[in-house]
Amino acid sequence: MRALLIVLAGAMPLHATTYYVTIAGLGGEADYEQRFAGWAKDLDKALRGSPEAKIETLYGPAATKAKFQSVMGQVARDAKPDDALVVTLIGHGSFDGTDYKINLPGPDMTAAELTELVDRVTAKRQLVVNMTSCSGASRSTLERANRVVVTATRSAVERNATIFARYWVEALSAEAADTDKDDVISALEAFRYAQAKTANYYEAQKRLATEHAMLNEAGLDDGVAAGHFPLLKTGAALNAANDPAAKALLAHKEDLEQQIDKLKYDRASLAVEQYKKQMADLLLELAKTQARLDK
Repeated sequence: MRALLIVLAGAMPLHATTYYVTIAGLGGEADYEQRFAGWAKDLDKALRGSPEAKIETLYGPAATKAKFQSVMGQVARDAKPDDALVVTLIGHGSFDGTDYKINLPGPDMTAAELTELVDRVTAKRQLVVNMTSCSGASRSTLERANRVVVTATRSAVERNATIFARYWVEALSAEAADTDKDDVISALEAFRYAQAKTANYYEAQKRLATEHAMLNEAGLDDGVAAGHFPLLKTGAALNAANDPAAKALLAHKEDLEQQIDKLKYDRASLAVEQYKKQMADLLLELAKTQARLDK
C-alpha cells in the first residue's frame, strides 16, 4: 500500500494538469467574511502563473453548492488519470452528530456530497484540504487510497473558527516552507509549516489551542504520499513574496487578523461601542490592505 501511494502521489507525467478548486464559505460576521474571502483570493493569486494549473476559486455570493457542483462536474469531464486534483475548503463547518457540513450561501454541503463529487474525478493524485471548523469530522468520509486528506481539526469537537488556513496559504509563498530547497512546496511541507505556525499563534496569544490539524493518507498518518505531492512550484510565488512591498503588505495583513482575533477574544471586557469602533477600524484597514494585495 505504501509503495502504491508513493507511485500515485509522486508520479508527475509530462504535460499533466493540476486542477485547483477552492471554495470559501460563509463567515457569519463581517470579519470572518473578509478573512475567508481574502484567504481564498491570496491562495488563487499564489497558484497563478503555473502553465500546468487550472484554477477555480469561489468566494462570497458565488460560493454556493450548485456552483461548486458545476465546477467539479467540469473537472470530472476534463481531468485525465495522469492529472492531479487539489480541493480546498475555507470557512465555517458544523457537525450535528451525523453529518459534517461546510456553511455556504444557500444549502450547505455535506462531507458525503463533497466526497461523491471528488470521487467522480479520475485524476489519480488527489488532495483535499478542509480548513473549516469541525473539519476532522469529514476525514473518514473523504479518505481514499489515492487521496491525501488534510483537516484543520482532529475531530468534530473542535468547533471554533480556525486560523490554519492563514498559514497554509502563507506556506505557498514562504521560503521557509520549502525545507528541502527544491523549489517545490509539497503538501507535507505546507502542512508542517501551517501546523507549526498555528501552534505558535496560540502560544503567542497565550490561549489554549482550539484546533489541531491532521494529515491522513488512507489511514497511514505518516506523510509518505503528501511528501511526494507537489502542491506548488515556488519560483513565481517566491518572487512575489520577496518583493518588499508585497512582503510588507502580507505581514500587515497577518498583524491585522491577529489584532481582530485578540479583539474578539477580549470582547467581554470592552464596552459595546468601544468594541464596535475598534472592530470597524480594523476591518476597514484589512479591506484596504487586501485591495492593495489584489492589484
